[in-house]
Amino acid sequence: MDLDGARDFIRENRRGVLATRRSDGGIQQSPIIATVDDAGRVVISTRETAYKTRNLRRDPWAQVCMFPDRFFGPWVFAEGKAEVVSLPEAMELLIDYYKRFPGENPDWDDYRQRMEREWRVLVRIELERAGPNRQG
Repeated sequence: MDLDGARDFIRENRRGVLATRRSDGGIQQSPIIATVDDAGRVVISTRETAYKTRNLRRDPWAQVCMFPDRFFGPWVFAEGKAEVVSLPEAMELLIDYYKRFPGENPDWDDYRQRMEREWRVLVRIELERAGPNRQG
């Protein structure tokens, strides 16, 4: 699968699992909701204190496995180098992230306060590889 095909799939199928590397070399996985920004990066909102954030600051490798709401069916993996953007720089990026999901927009002042209270960060993954490239 090419990277643009993976991006299109992720825009439509936002549930997935993020894999990062733990300090002992093992893999840590977390359920996520992701989408794609205007630059073609996979974007995820999480907390500054989350293990995935700590892992990515130490080792920026990240991989997502994305699938539809019904779980079974088509799926995509995509991986690349991740960047963690913290507040206050992350605030407008977090608003952009939220606006990419269907539904009503919240009270933006309340949303900003919640992002600060929860110590939210935005993870951006620059895609380098995606698949599957064959079926088993």
